[in-house]
Order: sequence, then structure tokens, then C-alpha cells
Amino acid sequence: MPENITNIAYLIAAVLFIYGLIGLTHPRTAVRGNLLGGMGMLIAVVVTLLRSGLDYELIIAGFVIGGLIGAVLAIKIEMTAMPQLVAVFNGFGGGASVLVAGAELYKEGLTGGDPGLQALIAIALSGIIGAITFWGSLVAYAKLQGVVVPDQPVRYPGEQVVKVLLLLASIVCAVMVVQDPGAMNMYWYLVIIGSVLGVLLVVAIGGADMPVVIALLNSYSGLAAAATGFVLSNNVLIIAGSLVGASGLILTNIMCKAMNRSLANVLFGGFGAIQETASADDVYGGKVKSTSPEELAMLMETASRVVVVPGYGMAVAQAQHAVRELYNLLEARGINVEFAIHPVAGRMPGHMNVLLAEADIPYDKLIEMDDINPTMQQVDIAIVLGANDVVNPIAR
Repeated sequence: MPENITNIAYLIAAVLFIYGLIGLTHPRTAVRGNLLGGMGMLIAVVVTLLRSGLDYELIIAGFVIGGLIGAVLAIKIEMTAMPQLVAVFNGFGGGASVLVAGAELYKEGLTGGDPGLQALIAIALSGIIGAITFWGSLVAYAKLQGVVVPDQPVRYPGEQVVKVLLLLASIVCAVMVVQDPGAMNMYWYLVIIGSVLGVLLVVAIGGADMPVVIALLNSYSGLAAAATGFVLSNNVLIIAGSLVGASGLILTNIMCKAMNRSLANVLFGGFGAIQETASADDVYGGKVKSTSPEELAMLMETASRVVVVPGYGMAVAQAQHAVRELYNLLEARGINVEFAIHPVAGRMPGHMNVLLAEADIPYDKLIEMDDINPTMQQVDIAIVLGANDVVNPIAR
């Protein structure tokens, strides 16, 4: 395919990505935005496949294997496990960037070609960012799933010093990769150091702060993809990766502000210090009383405005459908019911939105934290539903 036609097709794909992203900013246009983004990706993939010199047998095998695995995961995944799936997807993106950059460096070494300074810098960035993303995402998955790695932060003496030393070592390896492209082993040293750094960055963060971590890892996967785009001189990959990276960083910043944290605090794994507190069994033993939506509606029938603050506890208990019943009963009594959505509620960005949408809660009833906070004084009843970690971060 002629280069000018390829570039035009990539430009169309990039425009579709941007309009798709704009569409995703509102529920009414989200489906259209998703379709536009999918069309853009389809165009980019087809145009790339039409380029000469590709081994279609391996590509088809990859499509089949990856498609089957993805289909099985998507069909079997529970809504409560969606954060784990998102974490794995982020990790695969980072891992792919590491392999592509390594393959390009290896190819140039075999042919004796000179990739150029820009490509070498991009290869080094793909290696370090991709490795951090891959292993950090696996640790995030393990924390969310409750396997291998504990949900609580793992802290140890001098952890910040260790991370800084690893970061400096990765920079040294990156410089050596740029200076001597033939030293393939130095690239893999860079990847190994990045892998260790990724594990240590995420293992020090508690499960309650996973939405911020997942948003940040999503941003890392985009940055790794953009760097890989420079390695391959692929414009659409650069644009798509930049969009993902920028949006992820913006979302991370919004979440940090909502939790009164700094971005540097996230980058160096300062979240979730362990505090010795009484267990839930000690505090609430014998004090929990079962109830029903009908009984709660009767108790609140004198209220005029009720706000529900949902959190991860609602997701674990899969209580969104019971909440919908309560919503219907209260609305039938003429009571205005709204849902206050904290940016970090749940275990991934938008977790509460997804669960409440599954329960058919009208989207205009979901109010962002900054919009509802000024009016909370006019609320008659606020129901904190498994959201103590965001309403009061000190609570455990």
C-alpha cells in the first residue's frame, strides 16, 4: 500500500479516536463514542496488515489465540471482578511494548543497522515503562483477587531508597542501551530492573487505593504504546498511546485531589500505611441487624431528599439490585433519591457507575462528588453503603 494512503488512513483513524473519546464523556453518547473508537482501531489494524513483509500465519495464530482467551475472559468475568480484568489488560499492553521494542532492537542488531537516536531512546522508554506496567498490573491483579500478594500495603525499612536506587539503575541501563545498541543484554537488564520496580511500586499500595493505581497503570500502558510507536515509526500508535497516556494521567490527578493525595505520593507508592485497628468482627459483632428495602423505605418516608454514597462494599455484596429496589420504593413515595459518586469509590475508575448502570439506575441520578458536596446540607438522609474508605480515609 502506498505510504501516502497509509498516512491518510492513519489520520482518519486518529480523528475517530479523538471523536470516540469525546463521545465517551457522556452516557448518552458513550455507545456512539465506543463505536467510533472501534472503527478507528479497525481501520488502523487493517491498514497495518496490508503493509508488505508481514508473516500472516503468525498474525492469524495470534488473533485466534488472543481472541479465544479474550472471549472466554469477557464471558465468564463477574462484574465484581471487572477491576482485575482491567488490570490484566493494562499489563498485557505494557508487556507487548517490551517485546516489540526488544524485537526491533534485536532485528537492528542482526542486520547491523543504526536505529537512530530517537528510536533508541524510544526503545529504552518502551522497555522500562512497559516492564513497570506489566508487573505492576500483575501485582494489582493479585491484590484485587486476594492471591499471593496481601491486600494490605507491604512496607519495609528503606523502601523509598530502594525504589530511587532502582530508578537510577534503570536510567543508567537506558543510557547504555542508547550508546551501544548492540548490547542486547543491557536492554534485558533494563527490563528486569523495571519489573522489580513495578512490583515494589504497587505492592506498597493498599487495595482500597487500587482505582488510582489502575488509572496510573493505564496511563503507563499508553505511554509505553506511544514510545513503541516511535520505535516503529507508526503515527497512529503514537497518537493512540498519547491519548491513553494523557487521559490516564488526568484521571489519576483528579483521583489524587479527591483523596487529598499528591501524584508524587502515587508514583513512589506512599498509599495505604498500615494502622493497627480493631477488626470489624470486634466492632460490629452482634450489632448488625438485617433489614429489607421495604422496611428502610418505611423508616425514611418522612424525608424529602436521600443521598446514597456507594462504595466497594456494595460491589462485594452485589447489593446494587437491592439498592435499586430501595430507589424505586422511595421514588414512588415522592422522595428524591440521588447517588453521590466519589472518584475513587470501588476498585477501578467508574466502578460504581458500572454497577449502578447494571442495576438500571438512571444515569442522571449519579452525581459527581464536586457537584453534590455543596448541597449536602440540604440532604435529609445520607446512606453510606460500603464506602467508609472514601468518606473517611482513616476508617479501616
